[in-house]
Amino acid sequence: MGTKILVIGACGQIGTELTHKLRMIHGTENVIASDIRKLNNDVVNSGPFEVVNALDFNQIEHLVEIHQITDVYLMAALLSATAEKNPAFAWDLNMNSLFHVLNLAKARKIKKIFWPSSIAVFGPTTPKEMTPQYTITEPSTVYGISKQSGERWCEYYHHIFGVDVRSIRYPGLISWSTLPGGGTTDYAVDIFHKALNDGRYDCFLSADTKLPMMYMDDAINATIKIMEAPTEQIKIRSSYNLAAISFTPETIAEEIKKHIPNFTISYKADFRQKIADSWPASIDDSQARSDWGWEHKFNLASMTTDMIDHLR
Repeated sequence: MGTKILVIGACGQIGTELTHKLRMIHGTENVIASDIRKLNNDVVNSGPFEVVNALDFNQIEHLVEIHQITDVYLMAALLSATAEKNPAFAWDLNMNSLFHVLNLAKARKIKKIFWPSSIAVFGPTTPKEMTPQYTITEPSTVYGISKQSGERWCEYYHHIFGVDVRSIRYPGLISWSTLPGGGTTDYAVDIFHKALNDGRYDCFLSADTKLPMMYMDDAINATIKIMEAPTEQIKIRSSYNLAAISFTPETIAEEIKKHIPNFTISYKADFRQKIADSWPASIDDSQARSDWGWEHKFNLASMTTDMIDHLR
């Protein structure tokens, strides 16, 4: 039997592009998209789609059985800024959806899991520059706490039950194809929309807030690459550091001005500033590069050009 994939949270920021790419690789009929509601969008209309509540074990198990699923990509989550407004629900969604797929793999109903972690696992006490793979993780956000706990459970299920779960710590992700989804790094998506539509942007972070970022194309490639790697190459079963570019709002604004000379930006930090301040400025991802051959393609200039071309 070949690979049959279930993407949970397929209509989200990452899920959308991931589903399209997986369908290109494995064939449309072999990639089942699912989300909490059926939207009228590309993902829903371009192939098999199921409505599923990621908190309902029986629903997920049913889909796994009827579609003979081998691999699950669990992309459903409440992101950093949104999670701070609804901590109990964020914890429930981010943790219990993970337990559901881990338990299905433990019962040998699925073979492989991809679960995304995040730079949010790091906290104010983590070394800021070139944050190492193994370091202090004392997250100060609900999102970060859930991701850190998830990492521990992934490693536990691998060691104790032999579950093949793979994970990467995403930095901030930038994409032209979906709108911001409630993350702290989403300013770097919004800024492009506002630059093209309004010619100005009011940034909710300070000018010099440096954060690790990545173009969505690179993130999708990394996700698929780690899932395709032979089992023995995956040496870390909590989650791999992943990096591409780090920049500040000021730097990206300057880059945008090369394309839109009259663009202006102003800064008014809100509650998200505190979240950003607790995260690293740059990430050491040398283990992902050596273990399974990760490399990024987009730098700040090529990403900015591609974003503006697509949005125009």
